[in-house]
Amino acid sequence: MGTKKKVIKTINIDVDKCNGCRACEAICSAFHAIPQYSSSNPARSRVRVIRDPLSDIYIPVFAGEYTAAECAGRDKYTINGKEYDECAFCRASCPSRDIFKEPDSGLPLKCDMCESDPSIKEPLCVQWCLADALTYEEREEEVEEEPVIDELDEGIEALVDKHGLQKVIDAVNKMSKKV
Repeated sequence: MGTKKKVIKTINIDVDKCNGCRACEAICSAFHAIPQYSSSNPARSRVRVIRDPLSDIYIPVFAGEYTAAECAGRDKYTINGKEYDECAFCRASCPSRDIFKEPDSGLPLKCDMCESDPSIKEPLCVQWCLADALTYEEREEEVEEEPVIDELDEGIEALVDKHGLQKVIDAVNKMSKKV
């Protein structure tokens, strides 16, 4: 099996530049509103700004993959004397908290880099960040090619896993005699 080039899209965060304006949250929620730009509900945003205004600390956190299980650990972080739990900086949507879930349906949210048709040059949160705390980067990486599994092969493999190879062979033989 060979390798292929894959484009990796990243939003880099410079927390020293973030001023907590929350423009990223506002534009993200408006972009993902239905119809698009019809409303601005921060609960629909794929980015949340964690803030400690007294210490002037703002940390944008982007929605990541959904996880069906809760974390085993609950680490604590202390920043300038204020304690934060691990969940505050976690990107996952999970059963233990409501952050990064669609408020009406409860479905998990994930940053999609503002994919749209027509496509845009860079995510809107990056474009609207006047403090330049968010920057967009695309880079190519070599990744192993995954074998392409045909739908039929995948279906047969599932049947074999469920019923065993011999039962699948017997069923195919019975079916072939009917034809």
